[in-house]
Amino acid sequence: MRSFTAAAVQVAPRPGPLTPSVVEENIGRAADWVTRCVESTGAELVVLPESVSTGFTPALGPEELWDLVDEVPGVLCDPLRDRARELGVHLVWGTYERGDERGVVHNSAVVAGPDGQVLGVYRKTHPFGPELASRGGWVTPGDRVTVVETELGRIGMVICFDGDYPELSRIQAVRGAEIICRPSALLRSADLWELTCRARAYDNHVYVIGANATGVDPGGVLYFGNSLIVSPGAEVVARGSSHESWVAARLDPQRALAALTPGSSVPQVFDHLRDRNLDLVRRYADDLTRPAESSFPHG
Repeated sequence: MRSFTAAAVQVAPRPGPLTPSVVEENIGRAADWVTRCVESTGAELVVLPESVSTGFTPALGPEELWDLVDEVPGVLCDPLRDRARELGVHLVWGTYERGDERGVVHNSAVVAGPDGQVLGVYRKTHPFGPELASRGGWVTPGDRVTVVETELGRIGMVICFDGDYPELSRIQAVRGAEIICRPSALLRSADLWELTCRARAYDNHVYVIGANATGVDPGGVLYFGNSLIVSPGAEVVARGSSHESWVAARLDPQRALAALTPGSSVPQVFDHLRDRNLDLVRRYADDLTRPAESSFPHG
């Protein structure tokens, strides 16, 4: 990984019923925000929120949503791919993706390079409960992790609720991810948002760039923004507010783990990846894969 400036842009979807023209407008506005951000900050990696083309809650069934969205890469990706190429940046965005059969819709994150080519696609592996098609929602989960080699560094991706699951980010870190991008439309609390972004960064000594939605989506759900960039030592180095905006920070691999605490003269001496007790992990590997649930009752 080399030193560069990264940014998270939080934009609001257009509220109200989803139509092709609304999707087109959302994508165009997101692309314009990317331009403004790059021109202001010089960012070489920009991350947009989850499902930025539609808003997270589409208020449509999976068949209707399938008809509205597109494959990746596809026509709906083109404006953002074109913007990445025009600006010469790496761009990550969230979008619903048309699956192989009508009604199969994935909640995906796409990374495009500075030539506009799609470098990788990640399909959300841990959809939020009501989002799951199997529970009456609209999303079919993915079953693969994604780590993309770029000229900036190795980029992994998780989407919103995925960030609650330490195993997913750990797999990406073990596979070499230095930066994990987290496009999100998180609607629980700012405390949980910050907690999970910082924990995943600290667990794995990676940078986490969390771009969270703001505004109201077609389902009438309100989002709080607060996009974050977190260092591998769990320091929040950029923090957004609740309105449409961006945050940016310089990511410097030479300083990422130089000190035990931010600004301290005490050097960092441990490494959460290197220092894992792999014998213990192997001994209890079956426990990591067997079904389980909390002992406490749910609301």
